[in-house]
Amino acid sequence: MIFADTTSQAVVHPTPLLVWTAPFVVLLLSIAVLPLVPKFEHWWHKNSSKLMVAVVLALITLGYYASRDFGATVHDPFSETVLKTLGLQTHSHDGHAVTEPGKATAVGVLANSLMEYLPFISLLFSLYVIAGGISVRGDMPAHPITNTAFLAIGGVLASFIGTTGASMLLIRPVLKTNSERKHVVHTVIFFIFIVSNVGGTLLPIGDPPLFLGYLKGVPFLWTLSLWKEWAMMLVVLLLVYFIWDSIRYKSETPRDIRLDEALVMPLSIVGKVNFLLLAGVVLATGTLTPGKPFLNIEGGWIPFPFCRELVQLAMVGLSLRLTAKAIRPENNFNYAAILEVACLFIGIFICMQPAIEILNAKGASLGIKEPWQFFWATGLLSSVLDNAPTYVVFFETANAMTTHHVDGETLRLLSGHIIRMDQLTAISIGAVFMGANTYIGNGPNFMVKAIAEHEGIKMPSFFGYMAYSGALLIPLFIAMTFFYFF
Repeated sequence: MIFADTTSQAVVHPTPLLVWTAPFVVLLLSIAVLPLVPKFEHWWHKNSSKLMVAVVLALITLGYYASRDFGATVHDPFSETVLKTLGLQTHSHDGHAVTEPGKATAVGVLANSLMEYLPFISLLFSLYVIAGGISVRGDMPAHPITNTAFLAIGGVLASFIGTTGASMLLIRPVLKTNSERKHVVHTVIFFIFIVSNVGGTLLPIGDPPLFLGYLKGVPFLWTLSLWKEWAMMLVVLLLVYFIWDSIRYKSETPRDIRLDEALVMPLSIVGKVNFLLLAGVVLATGTLTPGKPFLNIEGGWIPFPFCRELVQLAMVGLSLRLTAKAIRPENNFNYAAILEVACLFIGIFICMQPAIEILNAKGASLGIKEPWQFFWATGLLSSVLDNAPTYVVFFETANAMTTHHVDGETLRLLSGHIIRMDQLTAISIGAVFMGANTYIGNGPNFMVKAIAEHEGIKMPSFFGYMAYSGALLIPLFIAMTFFYFF
């Protein structure tokens, strides 16, 4: 195997000082801590407050780029076009455009960030709105096998309509089915484990970290190779849940069980047209890559910039037009959750640029080289921060450490770079699976918690939830380390 150490290689320009990662760290700590501080809890609940913090920290980062005395690499032709349109200069270095110091660098970094942010938020927004137009009606007896079937369906569906879409689609019918039972908290917790996290492993649209990997050049269908890790976690969690729920079902009062058995309504699905529109989003995401021939047909049509996002938004427009107006109110649908993600992530995508520059230049010197190290480093940070930017940080680290392609051992990215497949697997699994360790590890976690509390279920505190995840998930992650990453 040839995996070159790149620490001695020349770089295009000096690396930022570590202090310039501070805005990124402050933003992520704000997401983690401010909701838990009573003095700031109400203020932070407003999306306008989140946007203000994100913008202020992003402006500090852009101010650094405008004031430094060296440029930045432009990542794509569209960003280069933006600079040329504004009359800002770049020069060529090793086939890449590099901005001149000053305003051009700040604009170049902003353009780079937006070219990653816009596809990211467009996909999440599309899945969120279209899934909100599907309603599962009915009320089945809340037997353990029924609940396990719901979780299993969600664990498969999440890879195809996203953890956000699957969580939105299934949490309300799960709560409705269990509305006559007293012991429901464990069901919601396992729902977060399985549907809001582990289930989104098999396709890039399943979970935000994997989609960011796709944007950075991971082939769309590569994530199907993660099926063994996905299947192991899914089967074990479903088995543990079935045993747990069977025990809890026996502790329900006879009156509640009789009521649950009596109030039965067959399941039905309305808003089915949205399944076709979700399929349209999936197809657009997988085939309309800007700068790449459609369906990889040599000499074929090449999608223009933002063609993919325009198709996704067109599907949203069709969903709003074709879905009966009563369905979204029936789902208590609103835009607050997706607006929260949009407000925070515009800041995250800008503020993480210095960290990415540092990792690109010095990733091999961090001492994280083995797959098990990537698995735990990515996973533990994904537990307390957001798993999408955490994935990017370690993706860039692994990417910087690999310079030679070896068949069967490295993956050639669509961007032309290469990365070790065992490292990429560890990073992907760590980000997706360990996002379930806390409420803040993945976007849908808090959304599911909020919906459950709105339905009158008293969910555990931040640390109470971690007691569940620590007892149930960490032993599984340790076992997975020995099975797959040593």
